Amino acid sequence: MAIRLYIETSTTNCSVCLANDDAVLYFKEENDKNYSHSEKLHVFIKEAYETAQIQPADVDAVVVGKGPGSYTGLRIGVSTAKGLCFASDVKLMAIESLEILARAIAVADGIIVPLLDARRMEVYSAVFDDTYTQIRETKAEIITEASFAEELVKGKVHFIGNGAEKCKGVITHENAVFYDEIYFPSTQKMIPIAMDKHQKNDFEDVAYFEPYYLKDFVVTKPKKK
Repeated sequence: MAIRLYIETSTTNCSVCLANDDAVLYFKEENDKNYSHSEKLHVFIKEAYETAQIQPADVDAVVVGKGPGSYTGLRIGVSTAKGLCFASDVKLMAIESLEILARAIAVADGIIVPLLDARRMEVYSAVFDDTYTQIRETKAEIITEASFAEELVKGKVHFIGNGAEKCKGVITHENAVFYDEIYFPSTQKMIPIAMDKHQKNDFEDVAYFEPYYLKDFVVTKPKKK
């Protein structure tokens, strides 16, 4: 048995979970388009410890969603996770945010394409089969009518995530399946992945670990009036 603290902040969804293996001791998340992670994350973590009546040193590992996603959200989540690991001398584990998102749904046939908004018509994407095995690399891409054409001719393609909204009017193939609910990466979906990683001793080097930004952070200058 192992107690793990889970943190996911790659999108507007600030998500925290505390679990003893697969037994959830605390779970809370809040989706705020204004990115209130800096205000909410530490509050949720404190509540988690208090609810479970444990100390930070009782945690066996901190598990963080590593991205891709929001630069600001990832920076806050990863820096918090690393700080907790340093302070309490616990292990750090990281999970790609698109894999977390893919596990929001279960499909009997076809593939899952999690999509996170990356501004304008660009998304962060990956492709998973129905067992959540990644079968195409993670990348940033601009959505066009030709996007995922190779996958769509082979069978059902299940598009999920806040990036899927911008695809609805562009990808019209009959095999495209869109989900009305806007899914975000959630810490509860990280639990089975982390249990497997823990068994394999798949941990990160706390000192050198960095978020998976995928794209360089670009500061846009305001237009001159």
